[in-house]
Amino acid sequence: MQGQTYVAVPQDRHAASGGQQDVTHRHFQGTPDDGAKALSNLESPPDSLYAAREPVFPRRVKGNFRTLKWWIMAVTLGIYYVTPWLRWDRGPNLPDQAVLVDMAGRRFFFFMIEIWPHEFYFVAGLLIMAGLGLFLFTSALGRVWCGYACPQTVWTDLFILVERWIEGDRNARIRLHRQTWDMEKLRKRAVKWTVWFLIGLATGGAWIFYFTDAPTLLGQLLTFSAPPVAYITMFILTMTTFWFGGFAREQICIYACPWPRIQAAMLDEESITVAYRDWRGEPRGKLKHGEPLAEGQGDCIDCMACVNVCPMGIDIRNGQQLACITCALCIDACDDVMDKIGKPRGLIGYLALTDEALERAGNPPKSVWAHVFRVRTVLYTVLWATVGIALVVALFLRTEIDVNVTPVRNPTFVTLSDGSIRNAYDFRLLNKHGEDRDFYISVSSDAAMRVSLEGTAELRVTVPANQTKTQRVYLTAEPGSPAASDERTDVTFWVEDRVSNERVLHRTIFNGLDREEPEQKDD
Repeated sequence: MQGQTYVAVPQDRHAASGGQQDVTHRHFQGTPDDGAKALSNLESPPDSLYAAREPVFPRRVKGNFRTLKWWIMAVTLGIYYVTPWLRWDRGPNLPDQAVLVDMAGRRFFFFMIEIWPHEFYFVAGLLIMAGLGLFLFTSALGRVWCGYACPQTVWTDLFILVERWIEGDRNARIRLHRQTWDMEKLRKRAVKWTVWFLIGLATGGAWIFYFTDAPTLLGQLLTFSAPPVAYITMFILTMTTFWFGGFAREQICIYACPWPRIQAAMLDEESITVAYRDWRGEPRGKLKHGEPLAEGQGDCIDCMACVNVCPMGIDIRNGQQLACITCALCIDACDDVMDKIGKPRGLIGYLALTDEALERAGNPPKSVWAHVFRVRTVLYTVLWATVGIALVVALFLRTEIDVNVTPVRNPTFVTLSDGSIRNAYDFRLLNKHGEDRDFYISVSSDAAMRVSLEGTAELRVTVPANQTKTQRVYLTAEPGSPAASDERTDVTFWVEDRVSNERVLHRTIFNGLDREEPEQKDD
């Protein structure tokens, strides 16, 4: 029996740079020697399975999606760079920075909202909402987050914009890349890298401004009196921004980011994503100026415009690929070409797999709303809204007084000389106000008991502004009373702020004598 040999032949130059690779498996009938001879006739394989990255030089394009990306880039970068400088008056003894992660004070300020460490569930809720929102948008519109709002995409767009201003559009940048090092190349590269570095410096600086008062820290940075951790953090963020946005670019999306792998579980046949209508574009053929399309030729004239504008350097006509971030720039480029040759737009566009089957059969596709509003996306929306509503309700129901009561367990109770039974409790009182406050402590129970505070004859605790104070509180039951005789008695402590007239309660128990234990007598 003759052997069978399969030879894999790469078909795409982008495979060498880490992108998607189409592989044709050529099947040869014959002996292994015949297969070896066939392989020797092909192009010799490289010495290594790994090849250096081939830079991607996307061409400038105009269109609706490119305009949308410009607006999103401007808004997101504006929010990031400007937010630390916004002021918000919170009164005396509190920072006036609108958004501040106060590590020293262990608080997070967001305009009128103040989050304390024990309220971290708000941050956890926001992270859950972010995850559900990502699932929702991906299941409805594919990798729309990656293509428009991901920080890697936004900063890469900015770096490419700077590169285009300094070195020119695609063809000029390719020529400069292949050009030997001379004064022109050195000058342009030096200017470009300097601007990139300044953008990275502004990015790293803006990040550390979120963790302390921005104007104060800026003055310290300029006078070289800032803490060393500030310089170290800013340097690390500067260099990562410089490298990721300037050099790594699409490599981060392909290799470092886990989302391209996760998104496969989020997409289904109803998800809208960028795709090429090959039933309309094939067979491809070149179009000479002034001549009509050849008989039987598809609308695709193989102009490579969709490839040249792609920031990932892929060919959308090869189908869905891991590297595609659905930025839709190929749609703008293809629509522009279709306008020039007098063909209808939409050769490349947003569509779902179900639309593909309908359009191949000559039927109109479903409406966008039919794709967006379905069981899966509605479920994500309900979950997302439920978490959001719960956070808002919790935010408005929380009090300005925070108290934690811990019964002292060793011993659980003490018998005084007059026979009274006394329990001790540790109160942890948090004052969230910007001024000192007096908190008054009282108790309510079905049994008669009296409350007292360690170190003072009053029932008042003064807690400094924005601080926590621990106070030992005693609860005493008279000898022979039900509370002293029963094993356990339910009690409720009340803490009152008479300035704001706000009260909070904490329910606990009072431990009395256990009747099953033998009576203890004093000597």
